[in-house]
Amino acid sequence: MKMSTPFLLPLALIYGGITALRNYFFEWGILKSTKTKHKSIGVGNLSVGGTGKSVVIDYLISLFKNKHNLAILSRGYKRNTTGVVVANMRSTSVSIGDEPFQFFKKYKGIDVIVAEKRIKGLAVIDQLENQPDILLLDDVMQHRYVKTNTLILTTSYQNPYYSDQLLPLGRLRESKSEVKRAQIILVTKCPDQMTNVQQKKIINKIKPFNYQSVFFTKIDYAEEIINREKKIILNSLTSPFLLITGIANPDPLVSYLEGKKLRFNHLRFSNHHQFSSLEIKKIKEINSNKIILTTEKDFGRLESYFKSDVLFYLPISMCFFNNKETQRFQNLLKDTLVQA
Repeated sequence: MKMSTPFLLPLALIYGGITALRNYFFEWGILKSTKTKHKSIGVGNLSVGGTGKSVVIDYLISLFKNKHNLAILSRGYKRNTTGVVVANMRSTSVSIGDEPFQFFKKYKGIDVIVAEKRIKGLAVIDQLENQPDILLLDDVMQHRYVKTNTLILTTSYQNPYYSDQLLPLGRLRESKSEVKRAQIILVTKCPDQMTNVQQKKIINKIKPFNYQSVFFTKIDYAEEIINREKKIILNSLTSPFLLITGIANPDPLVSYLEGKKLRFNHLRFSNHHQFSSLEIKKIKEINSNKIILTTEKDFGRLESYFKSDVLFYLPISMCFFNNKETQRFQNLLKDTLVQA
């Protein structure tokens, strides 16, 4: 137990009481949840970050984009704008947030909307000329004014919600019991060699309800690092490079690169970090035109400062442990949307 724990416990109890009361208000109907007019899938978590929500959204876009009109609704965390913003060619990671900007740049023909209040975002989506037939909502777990057809809860293998505590003692934004609102629970960032016995132990700790399905996923790293213009085979990086991360938990990426015996220095920044001009200047001074490797999310915040022969990112994707689980997950989603 940390020395600060006795002092933080009362704050955690107060915080837990406030969030619990708010959730009771929704369950009692005092606060109203509005069901989306469009078929919808929400992705969220109980903790403050690092569970891989954006990778799940990316997976869902890839799954549905060829046969459906998609729209993505997100908060646009740490953007410098307010209200509802529909992404356009003038949008940047600063104006709409790094994750929405990532989706907007990567997938053409998909509407990306950011709004602190999701209800207002839905009203704007209703006015779009190209109406979506599937709506993806990012980081929606605590935004209960909007009710999706399916709610996917993400929790990481390294820091599962059932072993965590409420803020400020831990990283939980609301009680563990609120996992009951999700229909699908994704345990993300699992080790590559995870066994069935390990999976069963986690399922026993989750104790899913009959209406809930639990899946285990891992990160699939690309063999090439890329930018808007070039590709380089990752294993060809024989010279030391600079790794820059501004994500909640870069440890899996660092471990992966170390496992490939690559040589690099790591500059670690906070999640969604907005780089200052002074920080960029210092990075350029210490880097000496060596390759800079970053994440896809960070790339959108850094690309305007560096030449295309310097800055690259390593694409990642979510994958299941076998084709049977992949098909089970996809069929479950499709069946849910058909019934909506």
